[in-house]
Amino acid sequence: MLVELANGLANKGHQVTFVMPPGGVIEYPNKVQVIRTPQAQIKAEDFPVSDIIVSNFYTLTNVCHQASLAGKGAHVRISLCYEPVFLDDHEASFKSYHISKNLIVLSNWQKQLIKLNHGIEGNIVPVGVSEVFKNMNIRKDNKQVEVSCMLRIPEGGYSWHREQEYLISVLTKLKQTYPTINVNLITPPSELRSSKWLRQVHGNPLFQSLTPQTDQQLNLFLNRSDIFVSSSTYDTASLPGLEAMKCGAALATVYSGGNMDYCRSGENCLLSYRHENKLYQDVTTLIQQPKFRNNLMLQGEKEAAKWTWARSVNHFEKALTSFIK
Repeated sequence: MLVELANGLANKGHQVTFVMPPGGVIEYPNKVQVIRTPQAQIKAEDFPVSDIIVSNFYTLTNVCHQASLAGKGAHVRISLCYEPVFLDDHEASFKSYHISKNLIVLSNWQKQLIKLNHGIEGNIVPVGVSEVFKNMNIRKDNKQVEVSCMLRIPEGGYSWHREQEYLISVLTKLKQTYPTINVNLITPPSELRSSKWLRQVHGNPLFQSLTPQTDQQLNLFLNRSDIFVSSSTYDTASLPGLEAMKCGAALATVYSGGNMDYCRSGENCLLSYRHENKLYQDVTTLIQQPKFRNNLMLQGEKEAAKWTWARSVNHFEKALTSFIK
């Protein structure tokens, strides 16, 4: 998201710079200037004089605040996730929200959460879906139903909110009930190589293992999917479900907070709360009722079409402008 926003601002004529440590990896096409710091820890003096200094993680809020106090620019925080619940260092991440009142969030749910906990009202900048993702109209009515999901690396503690054990139990039961359906597990290849748990799950003969190396490959896999399943219970935006909807797949999902900005259960998806334990039932409904599934596909695609990166960049630009005094 940071790269999309930075590139979008650059395309609109703004001067944008990333400040990164020497070993920082850039994984996405980047059009803006990159300043590499001489040491691994970023310091206030590493920032160029700017109108705005954006921090994107709780470990950077202090140094960005110090740079702001030194006259380098107004400090604005973009909260890509609410870290106190998501990560282990609860005390430090919670207190970091008291450093700057200039706040950008990704969803209405996240906005309410931070306002309740800290009394700060953030500006919403919604996520976007790349133009790479689109409905290629290659699904055939007479083929076997394809059910897909995204699995990410659990080692390191960054995927607990995805409820992936629950997801696998649902998919296993589905495959046992409907042996002719195809169940696809989608995982970035680098994460599959790094994770023993992922390799074990992908090796299960009940499932098909898919490892897209590009967004174009992922788009193709999502276009082959009739149903996309998400079990995540805590997301500021939940982008995979939105990408799947844009590709024309019917979404069966668990409430994760941020996905309520685009999910309307029974209208463009099927959504349940985790405590209801209804994910299996919802996917079964979509398998058994193709007309209903097709209607959700159409409505989901219409909704996802609104979520462009151009819209995100416009919201971001407007929010940043409001913070400049």
